[in-house]
Amino acid sequence: MITYKQLVFCLLVFVSTIGPAYVHGDDSLEWVQKDNRRFLHVVYRVGDLNRTIKFYTECFGMQLLRKRENPQKKYSKATLGFGPEETYFVVKLIQKHGVNKIDIGTGFGHLGIATQNIYEMVELIRSKGGVITTEPGTLEGGGTTIFAFVQDPDGYSFELVQSGPTPDPLSQMMLRVIDLDRATNFYEKALGMKLLHKFDNPQEKYTVSIMGYGELFQSTYLELQYNYGVTEYTKGNGYIQVAISTDDVYKSAEAVKLVTKELGGNLILPPGPIPGIKTKVTSFVDPDGWKAVLVDNEDFLKGLQKKE
Repeated sequence: MITYKQLVFCLLVFVSTIGPAYVHGDDSLEWVQKDNRRFLHVVYRVGDLNRTIKFYTECFGMQLLRKRENPQKKYSKATLGFGPEETYFVVKLIQKHGVNKIDIGTGFGHLGIATQNIYEMVELIRSKGGVITTEPGTLEGGGTTIFAFVQDPDGYSFELVQSGPTPDPLSQMMLRVIDLDRATNFYEKALGMKLLHKFDNPQEKYTVSIMGYGELFQSTYLELQYNYGVTEYTKGNGYIQVAISTDDVYKSAEAVKLVTKELGGNLILPPGPIPGIKTKVTSFVDPDGWKAVLVDNEDFLKGLQKKE
């Protein structure tokens, strides 16, 4: 008969053989709230990579951080932002060879850029042939924040916001959701985000939850928008995913799995190293079908050093 000590020893041996262990139950949800996280990048497709690079650098003032071609897999890729990837939120653009028209869909909202001179930027965009969909102004019925909306050459929408100096001008991303309370709860529980602000706009018939990891307007944040009465959105073929850092993809994945059981969504890539790259990641879709990738902090920084 096996003794109690032998049983415990066998269990310890088993746990040691399965690699980094998931945290169990509510412990993983508590750990997520203390994890070291930030928004790394957003990935989406464009129809003409060089045209978009020119527009983002000349009109928005972004820097081209990296560009590469992959003729075997028939795509080109570029990374742009307002500073180095180690500390800034950046965009990763992909152009599939032979595909020059992008369907953005109705679900993806916009990216946001903070600027100290919104009128100057709007006029520069206009002079470069950009589309101004909303001229600079404030919300009807109140508000002091000056904003404008413009479109890039593929039709992606950018909200420009008048602001003082900010750590990162690429300050926000907006996605539309079907159930705002469910989406807000998901990002709080599964990803450890804080609800920074919530407001309702009955004139425009929408409600927004602003989620993030730092102070509002001092760090990148995610806008989740519910439009009154809308029960379905199209995804198109443009937006791909957002990437977020974590100290442990295994613990992060366990938290996501627990929350998806309660609120919906699905873990689509189990945690572990990417073959050939060794960066540990895990990915999932939220209850509205939006994809996100969690990337190991140390591996991410090591990967950047190799690319330099």
